[in-house]
Amino acid sequence: MRSLNWEIPYTEYLTSEIPAEYLPLIEEAKKQAMNAYAVYSNFHVGAALLLENGKIIGGNNQENSAYPSGLCAERTAVFYANSQYPDVAVKTIAIAAYTNGEYLKDPITPCGGCRQVLLETETRYGKNMKVILYGTDKIYVLDNVRQLLPFSFDKERL
Repeated sequence: MRSLNWEIPYTEYLTSEIPAEYLPLIEEAKKQAMNAYAVYSNFHVGAALLLENGKIIGGNNQENSAYPSGLCAERTAVFYANSQYPDVAVKTIAIAAYTNGEYLKDPITPCGGCRQVLLETETRYGKNMKVILYGTDKIYVLDNVRQLLPFSFDKERL
């Protein structure tokens, strides 16, 4: 037997250090969070995708009284992008969350289901998708989705 570690590299920026190129995507994710339909949880999540063609696609969580029928912000954005631009890869995703009158101080991370969908999108196009996780105190930036989902399951495992 041996004990192993899995290291996940990411970059942490203070809000004052955020690279200018990330700001439009972060602002779109924040705007999308404000438009979320989150009447049950009051936890508003927004996602913004930068596509390879330069288009920015937004999405937000959509809740339903039959809880499993709702959809997360990341999946709302990805599924829309894939339906409207099926041949265009996603370069970057930014995610932000708002609750109790303010954006979260620490970066929000996608749920497991969204991580799997993001990985499928990255695999589909064969290109890494940068991930920007927003918080008011700091943001995390990952170079690809696989960093969010170690021990991942994809088409290579089928």
